[in-house]
Amino acid sequence: MRRRSLLGAALAGALATPAITSGTARAADPGPSLTLTGSTLLDRRAIFFVSYDGLVNNNAFQKNGLLTYKGHQYAVWYTADRNAVVGRRRLPSSKWETVKVGHTLRYNDSHNVISMGVSEVDGRLHLNMDSHSDGFTYVKSVAGLMDDPDGTSWTASRFGAPRSTLDGLALTSQFTYPQFISTPEGRLQLSYRAGVSGNGRNALAEYDGSSWTGLGEWSGSTGTYSSEHGSSTTRNMYLHGIDYDRNGRLHSFFTWREQNGAVMCNGGGITNHDTGYVYSDDRGRTWRNDAGTVVGRTGSSDRVFVTDAGLVVDPLGPDHSLMNQESQFTDSAGRPHAIISYVPGRFGQCTTDYVADRTANGRAFHVRQDASGGWRKTEIPVPLNSSQRTKLVLDTHDNAYAIFPFCRIAAASAASGYTDWTMLYDGAGLNAFGEVVIDETRIAQDNFLSIMYQEKSSGTTPSALRSLNFRLPA
Repeated sequence: MRRRSLLGAALAGALATPAITSGTARAADPGPSLTLTGSTLLDRRAIFFVSYDGLVNNNAFQKNGLLTYKGHQYAVWYTADRNAVVGRRRLPSSKWETVKVGHTLRYNDSHNVISMGVSEVDGRLHLNMDSHSDGFTYVKSVAGLMDDPDGTSWTASRFGAPRSTLDGLALTSQFTYPQFISTPEGRLQLSYRAGVSGNGRNALAEYDGSSWTGLGEWSGSTGTYSSEHGSSTTRNMYLHGIDYDRNGRLHSFFTWREQNGAVMCNGGGITNHDTGYVYSDDRGRTWRNDAGTVVGRTGSSDRVFVTDAGLVVDPLGPDHSLMNQESQFTDSAGRPHAIISYVPGRFGQCTTDYVADRTANGRAFHVRQDASGGWRKTEIPVPLNSSQRTKLVLDTHDNAYAIFPFCRIAAASAASGYTDWTMLYDGAGLNAFGEVVIDETRIAQDNFLSIMYQEKSSGTTPSALRSLNFRLPA
């Protein structure tokens, strides 16, 4: 693979005017840049099959398929023989240790991803896997495994037996999209969908170091939504993410998907509409819109419904193939940012084949809340060339990086107000399939961007699973 150092020279003219303090000029923060330091091989023969236009080892909504904790990086995937494995490496070593955790993938369904989380209160690694509107498999490590990785062997004995509950807590018979999130106190929460596409509710469970508690559902599936074409009375909320900022606020962007296709101009489209935003200041118990109005209470009948006022931050009807579960991140001030993508109206007002139309004319947009509390939106001038999702991360200087399918990376500087999007890495020579998995946790720890991707294959022929590692500006 080619090694390259990519300095965002084109952005140099967009840096902010240096601040003046006590007569001394402070250097402006650097713009975005990437220095590729190398790649690592996780598996020469990872399982490969395409379903729902994606891969089970590299779905962008997977949180976390790759994470960093106390100087070690962890990854999860399914091998060619369908075994679920978890790997670790001591950074910056390229050597991965792997352990089979006692579960084999049941179906060729790309939704059935493996997600990881760390409960800091007791140093355990948690895995939730293999679910799509049905049961799930849960595995957790022994206590302290994550706190002393150098002094603890990496063997199957460090993990408990796979279970169909959270240590006895049964959640729902229609479970999908596990996402682990660590609370500021070191507890671990699990976000998931109960129900099915077009008729589902988002819910939370919480682990305190000794047991799991079901907090309950917080989004609702009922209410009437009407477009110019027709109406729907059932839906689900698709999350772009769910993340705590450094101040302890829990953020979530989302889109709605309607069950009734009558809301679309054409049956070949997709019923997703509108980008919404909510936040919680009490660890997910109460949800507010960006004006601060309470719009839902977890575990109660007062959930976040499509009919609630003040949820939509970027309105869009269901005729433009808006993608669900794209990406979000928060900046150093705790302000929320998101990537959304759809077919803009300049290419027509009715998509008739959402895969083909998004591939031909789809564009990604950066949506963010500014310092005044208003919302800004900028089109990223990079054609999607794919129906798939784009990931978003911010570096320590709040520069934004959009990681497109096939590992293409564009970036924009905070100093420009995110108006100077420029391509920094084109992914040439990687043979990447499409969507990628990002280590969202590593950037704050050692200023590196790690990306996990799988090489293209055909049919069900296994292919290599790899990660790229870029140094970000100091």
